[in-house]
Amino acid sequence: MRMTTSSFAPAGRLEGTTPPDGPLTREAFRDAMARLGAAVHVVTTDGPGGRAGFTASAVCSVSDTPPTLLVCLNRAASVYPVFEANDTLVVNTLGADQQPLSGLFGGRTPMDERFAAAHWHAGPGGAPRLADAAVAFECRIASRVAAGSHDVLFCDVLAVHLGPTAHGLVYFDRRYHPLLPAPH
Repeated sequence: MRMTTSSFAPAGRLEGTTPPDGPLTREAFRDAMARLGAAVHVVTTDGPGGRAGFTASAVCSVSDTPPTLLVCLNRAASVYPVFEANDTLVVNTLGADQQPLSGLFGGRTPMDERFAAAHWHAGPGGAPRLADAAVAFECRIASRVAAGSHDVLFCDVLAVHLGPTAHGLVYFDRRYHPLLPAPH
């Protein structure tokens, strides 16, 4: 198929948008990022720095050889010092029915109340693993890279635990959406 240049929006422009009058704004970038659907996770840790957890959608696979994930953590987050002091974490991917847990770990709820809302197992590294997560990745933080307001945590995956449900929870357009299996 032959494409002509008129088939595409000009470089640097999204179809249907007006060109900016200056540099890209934080708000425009955040609005664009809201259009990227992402799985919802509760990332937990426990160790010398204490126990903590937060809700994250900025998690992705880096490599399968060796198995590696990345997790983005805002340096201004209240949990940042705890994750900075600990070398292990668990990425707990939430199922469709676990939206309330996401809200608890994403807000200002005290840490003890967050953890009291679900059943947890201690992984080999000590970090809490959600008993009924869709999937849980037990990790060791291999390296940290500062990028803007966040640290990117590169995590070696030590173990994977598949949960009882394969139904997912996605965050898209600033709302939660359940991913349920198609009827057969």
